[in-house]
Amino acid sequence: MASAPPKLIGNPMATVEQLETSASQIDGIPKELEDSIHFAGARLTQLAGILLRLPQDIIAIAIVNYTRFWLGPEGGSLKKYGAKDISIASLYVTAKLSAYPRSPRSVINVYAYFDAHETTFEHHAPNSPNPLDPQTYFVSEGTYQARRLALMRTEALLLRTLGFTTDTALPYALAITYMQTLDAFADHAAGSALTKRVLAHLNSALFSPQKLYLTHQPAALATAAIYLAGHEREMKLAGEDWWEVFDVGREELGFLVFSLNSQNGFAEREVERWAGRKVPLTVLEVEREMGVGVGMGVGMGVGMGV
Repeated sequence: MASAPPKLIGNPMATVEQLETSASQIDGIPKELEDSIHFAGARLTQLAGILLRLPQDIIAIAIVNYTRFWLGPEGGSLKKYGAKDISIASLYVTAKLSAYPRSPRSVINVYAYFDAHETTFEHHAPNSPNPLDPQTYFVSEGTYQARRLALMRTEALLLRTLGFTTDTALPYALAITYMQTLDAFADHAAGSALTKRVLAHLNSALFSPQKLYLTHQPAALATAAIYLAGHEREMKLAGEDWWEVFDVGREELGFLVFSLNSQNGFAEREVERWAGRKVPLTVLEVEREMGVGVGMGVGMGVGMGV
């Protein structure tokens, strides 16, 4: 009997060229607008995953796949593909290849729910005091069939762009193992509080404009999250330079801690920038935002009306 393949513990990293130039920028999309759209699309993926009751690790991989699609000159351009289209395809494909598949109808219904709101999708979460009327996001059979066909096309596009590589090593389990090694759970209450902050930082990193999950390995992300959370909780961990035990240098640690610590500021600026306006998540919306006029989009943005 053939032995099982080794567990994935590292990821292919983005190159300098991929980070410096994207297909969207080549097509004239301003970097600031591109960052806003990628951030909003990643948040949409997170919220849709929650409504679909997917585990956080599946949602995280979907967000990484969504982010990878736009990477470098060979990636997708926001002038050709809608961020919402890629979000739904990323979530659908990632769940489909996991132990938690979701049907096309379930995924399409969730995105229709978000699309029913004209401004920001957070305002009508299930626990909202003013929930939407179900009739406003009802998907008829004809509309569903059209959107399902569009989803299949976008799924194929996503897989080709990713080179059919959809698995990603995540830092969550490593972070827990590292904390055990550092004896962070000697005090159960303090250890639990530290764990919550570590996981919060790792989740926040998924939305980083620096694309931290594409530029740093899981070990480095886990180490930086532990260091920052320990500092916030004023919790003394192991001896001096303990991070070197996990093969993380001081310079890399410093960059990651700074990036994680600045994430809240970035998110607040985005909320302020788009206050009262909808972030453009379709090709047509991007064109209108840039004042280019109406053009021909590719993907579900045309076929699905999303």
